[in-house]
Amino acid sequence: MILNETYTLSNGVKIPKLGLGTWFIEDDKAAQAVRDAVAIGYRNIDTAQAYGNERGVGEGVRTSGVPRDQIFLSTKLAAEVKSYNDAAAAIDGSLTTLGLDHIDLMLIHSPQPWSDFRGGDYAEGNREAWRALEYAHKAGKIRAIGVSNFEQHDIENILEASTVTPHVNQLLVHAGNTPAELITYGQDKNILVEAYSPIAHGEILKNPDVAAMADRYGVTVPQLCIRYTLQLGTVSLPKTANPEHMRSNAQVDVAISDDDMNLLRTLQAHDYGQHSEFPVYSGK
Repeated sequence: MILNETYTLSNGVKIPKLGLGTWFIEDDKAAQAVRDAVAIGYRNIDTAQAYGNERGVGEGVRTSGVPRDQIFLSTKLAAEVKSYNDAAAAIDGSLTTLGLDHIDLMLIHSPQPWSDFRGGDYAEGNREAWRALEYAHKAGKIRAIGVSNFEQHDIENILEASTVTPHVNQLLVHAGNTPAELITYGQDKNILVEAYSPIAHGEILKNPDVAAMADRYGVTVPQLCIRYTLQLGTVSLPKTANPEHMRSNAQVDVAISDDDMNLLRTLQAHDYGQHSEFPVYSGK
C-alpha cells in the first residue's frame, strides 16, 4: 500500500511517498483534516507559513494519537523572507505556531516573493535564507531542508554558498505540466522532487483524454494523476480536507504502462480555471 512506502533523502531521512497537502484548508478546519488523514494512514503532512494554517496543522499532529516521530511534517518559509535574521525568526515562529519541538522538512517557498514571482534578482536573499535553514538543521530543529518552485539556476545559486545540498525541491508537477529537465536535474543532484497540485487544481478532471485513460485502468482521474507523479519518482501531495477523497487518493496500486506514461509526460494542459491568476499557475 502506497501509504507505507517511503523514499530516502540524501541525508538518510525517510519521507512517505504520498502526503496530504493542506493549501486552502482553513486553520480552524486543519486539525480535523490532519487527524482524519492520519487515521486513514497518512504519515506525510505538508503545510506552509503562507497557508495560514500551521496552528491547526500542528494541533492535528499533536492530537492524532500517533507518536510524533511517526509523522513527517513539512512547512515552508514565507516567500518574502529573504534575510538571515528574518528567516531565523520565521523558523522559530513556525515551531511555536505548530507547537512542535522539531520540523521534519522546511523549504524556502519560492525564489522570489509572490508579488515579484519569476521577476527580480533575490540570489543573495535566498543564500541568506538558506544559511538560516542550514543553521536550524545543524541545531536539530529541522531534520531536512529544501526549496520550492526553484529552477535550476536558483538551485545552483544556493549550491555556490551552501554546506548542505537541498534535500527536496517541491514543484508544480502534474499530467499536463511535467518539468522533465528539472526533475532529471534533481535526480542527478540527489534532490528529491515533491509534486504539488498533482491533480492540477482539479482542472484536469475536465480533460476527456485523461478521463478515457483513467477509465481504461479502472481508476478515477485523480487516482491516475497521483499514480503518474509517483511513477515519475516524486512525492505526491494531493490536497483535500475530505476523508473520502483522502482514502480514494491512496488507492493507487495501478501500474501505468510506459506508453501511457509518455503520453501523460508530453501532455500540455495549463488551464487552472479561477486559480490562473496565482503566480505559480499564471505561466510567468
